[in-house]
This record gives sequence, structure tokens and C-alpha cells, in this order.
Amino acid sequence: MNTSLTKKQLGLAVACALTLGLASGATRAELLPAQEREIWNDASKQVWMNGYGECWHSAFGPPPSPNVVCGPQPIAQYVAPAAKPVVVAAAPQPVYEKVTLDTNVLFDFDKSALRPAGRDTLDDFVGRMKGIGSGTITAIGYADRFGTDSYNQTLSEERVATVKDYLISKGIASTWVQSSGKGELQPTTKAGECEGAKSASTIACLQPDRHVFIEMSGSRIKQ
Repeated sequence: MNTSLTKKQLGLAVACALTLGLASGATRAELLPAQEREIWNDASKQVWMNGYGECWHSAFGPPPSPNVVCGPQPIAQYVAPAAKPVVVAAAPQPVYEKVTLDTNVLFDFDKSALRPAGRDTLDDFVGRMKGIGSGTITAIGYADRFGTDSYNQTLSEERVATVKDYLISKGIASTWVQSSGKGELQPTTKAGECEGAKSASTIACLQPDRHVFIEMSGSRIKQ
């Protein structure tokens, strides 16, 4: 009778142990995330992996879902940096300019040759034109009242022709220059000034009438 009781007690003990073991395993499995329940791990939840970084998992049930721990880590794809926008500098804009010269120091009385001071004045005018890409020059010659109308007309034309030739010699395009003579018309001196017959003082007084008016209009590119 004692022997029979002992066998029954032993059987109950084994059954309890199995039940507790299964319950413990089920409880531990339930505590794991769903994607790791079929992956083999130890009591410390250290995942078992082979030498290639692949996880061991149970042969029962569906294959485990992909896990960030298992398998080779994904290689980040290279993303080329976005190209910097190309900044195009604004093209320089042409600026319209007008240069005017009205001088009476170019010629002596009854002469069409340039004075030294006249050449210096024209050189300064040419210097002010540097950088002008295209333009036009209007030159008008004048004479004082001494002499006939036809003589003074011819003299004014000769004077402005001298100015035109000098500008061309300094690099100004001949096509830019338009010249004409006005004779003794449109004097600079006022009525009542420089009266009297031809004399040194009267000739000196009329010097402003022996002048040439020059006007340049053109476009300059500002850098």
C-alpha cells in the first residue's frame, strides 16, 4: 500500500513539474515581442546567431518576421547632395551718356589750324569718351563777323574739318562724326559788345565767336 501511494505521488509530482514548465515557457514566450517568439534565445533574451549574423529560430510555426537584430545590417544607400543652384550674374547694362564741349581756345583769328591749347582741350574730350561702346558726335564750327559771309562760312567749315580729323587721329571712328559750319551765324558775343573796326582789341574781344561746339552721345557699359 505504501509502494502504491509512493508511485502515485511521484506521478503527480512529474505531472506538476511538466505543467509548470510548459506554463513558464508559455509565459516567457508571451512576454517576447511577436516577431521574436520563434527566435531562439537564452534566459537573458540574448538572441542565438550563427557566424553570418543570422538568427536561429524554431522549426515550428511560421517563419519569424524580419528583425532588426537578425541578419546583416542593411547598407545605407548613398544619396548624392543636391546640386547648388547656379547664380548667374546680371549682365552689365549700358548707360547713356552725353559729353558736350563748347570751346573758343581752338583757333586764332582767321586761322583753321589748332592752337596747342586747342589740342590739349580735344585730348581731354577724347579721354572722357573712353569706354563708350557706340555713339555719335556732332561738331559745328563758327567764325567771327570780320569777313564776307561766304568767306566766314568756308572758314567755319575748315575749322570743324580740322577738329574732325584730329578726333579721328585719336581713335574716334570717322562714322561717328558729323560736322558742319555755320559761318558767323549765332555769335557767342552779345549785340553791342566788341564794336568798332578791325583792331587787336576788337579781334581779342571776338575770340568767343571763333569757337567749335562738340556734342557726343553714346552708351557706356558699367562694370
